[in-house]
Amino acid sequence: MRRYWLALVTFSFLCATFVSSQPPAEFKGQHDGTVQSVAISTDGKFLATASVDGTAKIWDFTTGKETQVLKGHAGSVNAVAFNKDGSLVATGGADGTIRFWNAKDGKLAKELKAHPAAGAVPGGVGSVAFSPDGTILASGGSDNNVKLWDAKDMKELKSLGAHKSSVYSVAFNTAGTELASCGNDGVIKIWDVKAQKEIKSMMVDLPKPVVEIKKEEPKDKKEDPKDKKGKKDMGKKEEPKELRDAFLAVAFSPDGKYVLSGGADKYLRYWSIADGKEAKKFGPVRDYIHGLAISRDGKNVATAGYGGSLRVYDIASGNELFDDIKAKVDRKQQMTYSAVFSPDGKSIITAQEDLKARKGVVKITQIMK
Repeated sequence: MRRYWLALVTFSFLCATFVSSQPPAEFKGQHDGTVQSVAISTDGKFLATASVDGTAKIWDFTTGKETQVLKGHAGSVNAVAFNKDGSLVATGGADGTIRFWNAKDGKLAKELKAHPAAGAVPGGVGSVAFSPDGTILASGGSDNNVKLWDAKDMKELKSLGAHKSSVYSVAFNTAGTELASCGNDGVIKIWDVKAQKEIKSMMVDLPKPVVEIKKEEPKDKKEDPKDKKGKKDMGKKEEPKELRDAFLAVAFSPDGKYVLSGGADKYLRYWSIADGKEAKKFGPVRDYIHGLAISRDGKNVATAGYGGSLRVYDIASGNELFDDIKAKVDRKQQMTYSAVFSPDGKSIITAQEDLKARKGVVKITQIMK
């Protein structure tokens, strides 16, 4: 009998431990404004969030409890990232600064004037990403530039170059040898990290426009002085402007052969780095793709739409593994800006805004059992 009760108590303890170790389905009201970005530490123990309320926060991912509040940015915090060992958190803000924080005590380690400040979201620094070894931080800003920073000495290494418009996302490949960037100009650029230069530029092929050619009037016709100005352009082609949909998120495939992108055109696209051409695409989804995440085992990719939609695909085959509508997920009145996989790959963590409550929300959606 004693052995029975001992076994029962042990079993109950294990069950309680298991239940308490599961993260909550939703982190409610942790920010007073939209959550712009979310990141998870390599060991999966901590979650970091960045918000338009001017703060970034660090959370115990298991319990959902807030551990640190990172205050200092003047305005919206647009981006957040952990370094390799989780000891350092980098944030990028609308004030144009990048700030390095000690993750353990929340103290500011360094502030850098990175990109010019802007008066509106997502101005200033739009994206930050650590290299896999944690030695380099990359940033993209509203000044159109992509920059590299020494994460140890916390100083600028190189301004790699510029897009034609704001840079919304930067990402390293798994080897840390290449960096991808994308932005409002609808262009994806690949940079050689060691050589610190652009090696490829990729974009969607636009349909060939119909070009109008103005006809010249007969030479024997008397000229009216008022018409002379207009005649200068006769017979010339009117070149249309190339207007491309913005790319809002970019990531490398685990094998480094492809760059994956999502954006305002609502498609998940695979780009071959070898030839710089689009290899395949999936979609369209219901709304702009703001969040793009690769699972840690490298097998799956998730897209998070601006309107809250979630889809998960097998990277190798492109087969759809999860669709929030088919799964009857309640999206409520929420808008999504960023996404990451949970450490076990079974859930998607999204940074959102609850439109009804006007609060920042971090939501965890189970996609696999």
